[in-house]
Amino acid sequence: MKIIEKTLILQGEINKFTVPNLLNRWEKYTSQKLEYIDLEKVISIDSAGVAFLDVIQLKNQDSFRKLLNIPINISQTIKTFSSLEITVEAIKRERSGFIENIGNSFFKYKEAIVDISYLTTEVIFWSFVGIFNRKGQRKDSVIQQSILIGMEAIGIIGSLSLIFGLIMALQSAALLRQFGTEVFLADMIAVLMVREMGPILTAILVAGRSGSAIASEIATMKVTEEIDALKIMAIDPIRYVVVPKFNAITLCMPLLVTLSMIIGISGGLLISIFYLDLSIVTFVTRVLEVLTFSNILIALLKGVVFAWAIVIIGTYFGFKVEGGAEGVGKATTASVVASIFAVIVLDAIFSLEYLGG
Repeated sequence: MKIIEKTLILQGEINKFTVPNLLNRWEKYTSQKLEYIDLEKVISIDSAGVAFLDVIQLKNQDSFRKLLNIPINISQTIKTFSSLEITVEAIKRERSGFIENIGNSFFKYKEAIVDISYLTTEVIFWSFVGIFNRKGQRKDSVIQQSILIGMEAIGIIGSLSLIFGLIMALQSAALLRQFGTEVFLADMIAVLMVREMGPILTAILVAGRSGSAIASEIATMKVTEEIDALKIMAIDPIRYVVVPKFNAITLCMPLLVTLSMIIGISGGLLISIFYLDLSIVTFVTRVLEVLTFSNILIALLKGVVFAWAIVIIGTYFGFKVEGGAEGVGKATTASVVASIFAVIVLDAIFSLEYLGG
């Protein structure tokens, strides 16, 4: 290394072994301003050598002009590894217009709907096939999932249903008492719990509890490449992971909805007995008179449809996860929000059934 007329002349090999020595020698010339670096006598260079050239050029950026006599092989290495060759241009992105945003959202949701449709079809198909052919499923997986989704949710669903029944009955009892129509409390509580609050309260709790667990489990498997491992072993992830959850929630949801309805009505019964002084016989008689088989059937059907929506949405967001742990958290949050939104929309659609009478 030497400097002649503001030109640094390098020779030999410039690599990770020689760069430390070159840096030490360069300390003697830091006060001088360079305009050129002559590489004619350089035999070879690696990424460390290119970094050394970059450092010199940056320290003399006010005066430096260019590299001289660059051999062809050296030139290619510099183009590959030099950070100075990368030009970062500040691009001002134009803000999308209102119509463009609508169009982007349309295509985004269209793609999501198509993906969910394919996923739903595949899950339902393999669930039906799984009844007759257990190949590709874990042994007793449906029973295990039924315990996780159904039995372990009994406590929270039962408790909140009772509290909700008590609250509705208390709020209504004070108003009904003013008009001397306390007996109709049984009618109101029964209709509300069976037609609306039983199914939707159960669905929201299951979405927050089991839907989030489904999304986070599948998202974690996707991030840790367990899904890819299943595919390599010729195991269908839908059939192996999702179908047991789908079958389990299909079996458990009607039972959980029934539990919610019964306990919620029981809360109304307690208020009727201790606050309105109604007899148990009167309350039960009014409940049996107002409820019809179609009301109960629609409530159970609601529960099944809500359950399917929760599993499909949780699975969709689980498979769409990107990134690491942060992506899993985002996918879980998005699945719970989307599941609750879907439950409310589906409940509104079911409510159209009652317009006729």
